[in-house]
Amino acid sequence: MTALSTTITQDASLTDTPPAHASTERSDLLQTLATHRFFLKFTVRDLSDEQAGRQTTVSALNLAGLIKHVTTTEEFWMRFVVEGAVAMTGGEEVDWPDHFRMLEGETLAGLLERYDEVARRTEEIVASLPHLDLSHPLPEAPWFEPGARWSARRVLLHVIAETSQHAGHADIIRESLDGAKTMG
Repeated sequence: MTALSTTITQDASLTDTPPAHASTERSDLLQTLATHRFFLKFTVRDLSDEQAGRQTTVSALNLAGLIKHVTTTEEFWMRFVVEGAVAMTGGEEVDWPDHFRMLEGETLAGLLERYDEVARRTEEIVASLPHLDLSHPLPEAPWFEPGARWSARRVLLHVIAETSQHAGHADIIRESLDGAKTMG
């Protein structure tokens, strides 16, 4: 049993307690997210910083930038789960172009280490929630439905979708870089 599954199993008392052999919604969601994180991280295996930062398609995306973006996005949404809409309004401004590229002084290893830290924090947050129905109103923004609320479950599903989508982008970028594939 992994540390993650042990944490999730210990947390089962916060919800309806399933039989020991049954999975829980939390563990299913976190395992799905972990799988997509793995595929994304696998695309950068054995690459130099220069290769990871290289644009290989007509898109401006690169592998290091995708790792950085997904890390920041996951961290941002987990802050929303804990703090609500205030986590999305105020504080430091995000420089979106820099959000998608490796800057001077950054390394692929450092970006991956940060991604692992955010992943651990996500798992801790999810394990600490009394239930996944915990919700907050979204801030007013043109891209959110007026008056919408997102539950922790909805946020996790969104982070899974974001990670999965960008893992697919990363696979195409890596194949364009040197022919390596995540699958196949």
